[in-house]
Amino acid sequence: MTTADRYARFATREARGVSPAYERLALAVSRDDELLALLDALPPARRQPNLLFAVVRLLGGPVEDPAAFHEYTMANWPAIRMEILTRATQTNEAGRCAVLLPVLASLPQPLALLEVGASAGLCLYPDRYAYRYGDRRLGTGTPVLDCEITGTAPPDRRPEVVWRAGLDLNPLDVTDPADVAWLDALIWPEHAHRRDRLRAAVRVAAADPPLLVRGDLVDDLPALAARAPAGATLVVFHTSVLYLVPEPRRHAFAEVVRALPGYWIANEAPDVLGYDDLSSPPSDAHHNVLALDGTPLAWTRGHGQAITWFGPTPPGRP
Repeated sequence: MTTADRYARFATREARGVSPAYERLALAVSRDDELLALLDALPPARRQPNLLFAVVRLLGGPVEDPAAFHEYTMANWPAIRMEILTRATQTNEAGRCAVLLPVLASLPQPLALLEVGASAGLCLYPDRYAYRYGDRRLGTGTPVLDCEITGTAPPDRRPEVVWRAGLDLNPLDVTDPADVAWLDALIWPEHAHRRDRLRAAVRVAAADPPLLVRGDLVDDLPALAARAPAGATLVVFHTSVLYLVPEPRRHAFAEVVRALPGYWIANEAPDVLGYDDLSSPPSDAHHNVLALDGTPLAWTRGHGQAITWFGPTPPGRP
């Protein structure tokens, strides 16, 4: 896939109906030979629309008007390039807990959560957020995570979490304003509700910061998993992470995680783990596949705003 195709696909599959500003911007970049030439000089993993747009936002550049974006990016490319090469798309969307919750609540309690690609660890607190599935509210306080649920009943409880840890190549610190500013820059321009949700989730995490370990998802996962307390159900999970990992390392990760005790929850794009015989997604918009121990269960939207269940009820096992 060319860089132009990548930006056009992002516009039509991910941003359309979700962020008009990013849809306009990605389509404009897909047709902009000057910007495409700059992007093509970067390593392939650094050409992502989300990364470019977030860096420009972080530096104070315009993302609403494609012409202004072009002018700013061309004029400030050295600074933008430096940030792109040193940062990663570490969107830490607490809303994704809403699509994980039906599985987490079904597993033997209490849980020891271990997130791969944890960023600042905001998805490690599914027991402390409130949820709203249609007209059903679960839990109190903030943030409140709204999710449209289809094909299964909403969960009726939050999980009991007794240990939470994250593994990341570059963990972010919820108590560091600079790291929180980067998380804010990764939120799409019109999404004021997500910005409010980020601030509320940061307050939750900062009051009891998670254990975050700098490390590789293959080489360092077993050692961190071994630190989970006895008597708790280990759950290794990740959301929108493996698409950034080269395919051979994805296979190596899958082998490692399957060898661990406990459960494995994946929430990734459908082509990332190569599931067979998937049903069609509910729409042409980008969807992830929620899977438990390699069995696909549901289609989910990228920010946790919807889940469409099609698989079996997650089996609880001792």
